Amino acid sequence: MTINSVRIYEPSTHTSGRSSPKPPGKVWQASEPPFKGYQSAPTEGYQHSSSSTAIVIDNGSSLVRAGWSFDKTPRISIPSIVARYRDRKLNRTCMFVGYDAYADATTRGQIRNAFEVGSSIVANWDVMEGILDYAFLKLGLNAEAGGINRPIVMTEAAANLQYSRRMMTELLFECYNAPSVAYGVDALFSFKYNKGSSGLVVSSSHSSTHLIPVLKSKPMMSSISRLNWGGHHSAEYLHKLLKLKYPTFPGKLTDVQAEEMVREHCHVSQNFDKEMRTYLDWTGLEDRDHLIQYPFTEHITVEKSEEELARIAERKKESGRRLQEQAAKMRLDKLVKKEQEVEYFKDLQERLQSQTKKEIKRLLDEDEFKDEAALDKTIKELEKSIRKARNKDVGGLENPEEEEVTTFPLLDVPDEELDEAGLKQKRHQRLMKSNVEARARAKIEKEQEKARIAEEQRLDTERRENDREGWLNDRRAARQALLQKIKEKDRLKADLGNRKSIASQIRMKTLANLASDAPGRKRRRGGDDDNFGQNDDDWGVYRTVQTGEQSEDEEEEDLSVSLKNIEAQLLEHDPTFTENNTLEAQSDWTKSFVHAFLRGPRPFDPESQKEAYQLHLNVERIRVPEVFFQPAIAGLDQAGLVEIAADIINQRLTPAQDRDAVLKDVFLTGGSTLFTGFQQRFERDLRMFLPEEVVLRTRRAKDPLLDAWRGAAMWAKESGCKSASVTREEYLEKGGEYLKEHEYGNSVASS
Repeated sequence: MTINSVRIYEPSTHTSGRSSPKPPGKVWQASEPPFKGYQSAPTEGYQHSSSSTAIVIDNGSSLVRAGWSFDKTPRISIPSIVARYRDRKLNRTCMFVGYDAYADATTRGQIRNAFEVGSSIVANWDVMEGILDYAFLKLGLNAEAGGINRPIVMTEAAANLQYSRRMMTELLFECYNAPSVAYGVDALFSFKYNKGSSGLVVSSSHSSTHLIPVLKSKPMMSSISRLNWGGHHSAEYLHKLLKLKYPTFPGKLTDVQAEEMVREHCHVSQNFDKEMRTYLDWTGLEDRDHLIQYPFTEHITVEKSEEELARIAERKKESGRRLQEQAAKMRLDKLVKKEQEVEYFKDLQERLQSQTKKEIKRLLDEDEFKDEAALDKTIKELEKSIRKARNKDVGGLENPEEEEVTTFPLLDVPDEELDEAGLKQKRHQRLMKSNVEARARAKIEKEQEKARIAEEQRLDTERRENDREGWLNDRRAARQALLQKIKEKDRLKADLGNRKSIASQIRMKTLANLASDAPGRKRRRGGDDDNFGQNDDDWGVYRTVQTGEQSEDEEEEDLSVSLKNIEAQLLEHDPTFTENNTLEAQSDWTKSFVHAFLRGPRPFDPESQKEAYQLHLNVERIRVPEVFFQPAIAGLDQAGLVEIAADIINQRLTPAQDRDAVLKDVFLTGGSTLFTGFQQRFERDLRMFLPEEVVLRTRRAKDPLLDAWRGAAMWAKESGCKSASVTREEYLEKGGEYLKEHEYGNSVASS
């Protein structure tokens, strides 16, 4: 048999179900690092552009998208990450931007993000500069020309920090010599591209979720609200849930994989509480449970052919026959040797009859016998061994051994009449008599125990026939008591593994007390008498140290055997007690809630490497998106998305006509709004906070991911963009904090 170690990526089709084989379920493979290889730098865009053509950059905390204002889609879309490391062979520093940072393990270990974790604030400006260098290079701009010489239109988050905008302005003007820069809110650009005028913009991005009321294309910046939860937090929350669910998972769950799981497997529940109560029910669990398979190493056993197995079996039989023949020959040789020894010892016994005491002692010493009794005992043992061997190997008839009556004649002789050897022999006979009497008492006690058990069984049968219901109640009570003992034993066993549990603390206290009877008093040499063990109860401490505080009866009895006997009686005589009521049936994995949560609707083999490298997504699929509506689930001290929207509409939009205008166009944009059921759940829950006669319409952006860039590109071609841009001359005159307000940007007051 040959065992090979193979790295496996494809799942096998072997599954077994609750009572019959199930078809193989769908398996999702864990994603690899998103390295896309070398990307060529197209230059035709720059050739078709002019000095008035703007470069549009959607500066998101997840992805940075860049392109020309005349493009329909961005030419560049990369993560906002950079990896730098020093190549000692080439003696140069290498920089990998975007997806290139996932090239290998070395670059992945050096990844740095431009944004502060979980926010839309740029925290690492060196990384941000590297990303802009990469973007301008891929757009065909020549760095040797002294600058980009094209206007910049860049998106930013609602209520962006003034410091962050000032640093970005300085970078674009000082480092890249941009002729002008304009900023706008990404959610408002998406609203513009989808032809919105008045409405409530709900933008759920990677770092946060903003709600912006808009009236007649004018954003009400003073009424903006933010929920500190976005795509990054959802992935981080799923990551934590899976770590708690599989604390010993051998694979490595990365942030990129967690983000993909959130995108591909999560959806918004329309009735979260009700669905959570029934999510792990057996019915339909195969569809609700999604299995993620990680790469694993499996040992493949190469099976032998039937001919090889037959040859191996024949060789084993032949070896067994040879061993049996050798063993029979050895037993026969031993039998002959024992017969010769018996003949010699019997001859010796006859010769001793006519010898003096001195000669008898000399002959016995030569054969290493203490006295004649030892010689007689040896002869009897050899004869008994010969009879057994002859019956087994030679096939002789077994003669029933007559019970020997052992006598102790020296016990009746006074000590004064015995010499030293006689006294020694008398003490030996007294000890032998004690042993014989003990065996006799044990035999009597055994007979009495058999009689007692037979009598108990007779009384039990008689009671079952006369009072069947009372007998069944006693059996049920005994079964419950055994179940409680088993449960308590398992609990104590589990507690001993936890050093903070009461059982573990008692155990450690006992160990400390074993070292000293008075732990608080310092011992003096020779001044502390150790009398441990004089009392039989002292030895019970070791039972406490090993398995916790249990009585001797609990320690000695086999709980499982007793439970099976009682359950067998109930199965035979109690019509209400079925196989499903037994402990073995109740311990079945098909009825285990924890098994359904951890391993789904199929059995789990702990020896299988394939199954050890599997993750099961079930309740997490609805629990993670539910945080948008119930942030308290993840420990976030904020109101839910619907409550925030209701507060804006009912408390901040006081004129009824403004409220009605906003409610007619509730606009959803951003990656997190792509969850299945997000729009329906938001609309249904928001309707509960509104008067019945109010019209509520919700819609989602055509492309929640790209419409912000497309809206910025559309605005860049309008005349309003030029008037809202900050030129280089204005920057040099008024500084980096200078900002021109417009209908799609932040206001100075909100910064």
